[in-house]
Amino acid sequence: MTRMMEPMVAEFSQEAKTTERVLAKVPGDKLAWKPHAKSLSLGQLALHIATIPGNISKMLQADAHEIDPNAFRFGDPKNAEEIRSTFQQSTKDAEAFLSGLSEAQAMANWTLKSSGKAVFSMPRVNVIRMIMMSHVYHHRGQLSVYLRLLDVPVPSIYGPSADENPFA
Repeated sequence: MTRMMEPMVAEFSQEAKTTERVLAKVPGDKLAWKPHAKSLSLGQLALHIATIPGNISKMLQADAHEIDPNAFRFGDPKNAEEIRSTFQQSTKDAEAFLSGLSEAQAMANWTLKSSGKAVFSMPRVNVIRMIMMSHVYHHRGQLSVYLRLLDVPVPSIYGPSADENPFA
């Protein structure tokens, strides 16, 4: 691992522990629940979070990725264990990818395409920050709201929640 990637790998590993705690609270009997008709179901959102690190790390191994917007679907997990095991494997895949990046690979431009046209192009390390990491944090926040609406105890994320105080 390059020195440049060390802080990002450390952050990823630390945040993965927090995400794992939040995913562990997902009740298996509520996977089809939605807070709104336009929202993802609880299970779809949790599985999406679980797959992001591994899927993004696979996409980033090439210099570009073509996305088919018509084929983009959110999966429905069979049970809560599928979400947890998917996240564990996804995290391992992402950590291996991040740890193996050279500085040149991290700084090389990566392009997302749709219908053959570039949607964006930026250094791979920026995509890691934006899509692999910040994207998960965003959805993890959504998931914590889903849990609150279902009256499931929300774990501490960056400090005390109404249900868990790491400082007490």
